[in-house]
Amino acid sequence: MTILPGPECTTMTDVRTGVDQIDRDLIALLARRFAYMDAAARIKPDRGAVRDEGRKAQVIANARAEAAQHGVPDAVVADLWETLVEASIAYELATFDRTRG
Repeated sequence: MTILPGPECTTMTDVRTGVDQIDRDLIALLARRFAYMDAAARIKPDRGAVRDEGRKAQVIANARAEAAQHGVPDAVVADLWETLVEASIAYELATFDRTRG
């Protein structure tokens, strides 16, 4: 099935096909991102180093700025990234505990 760019969609089937593909792409990117959390859990010297509020703020600010550049609502992206970063920290802590416990 052909996936059309959003502006070229003329039916809801076109829209849903595009959204479903984007969702698959996002999951693949999240898998790559979480592989970095595995690496971070392996590299960080102790469990206390997992949570880094300064880095968290930087990541969210970077995402917000990138969203604004692309015309995407930056406040929405900031909320999404807050959830993503917190989930990443929880994942990294669990990985740290499981592998170094």
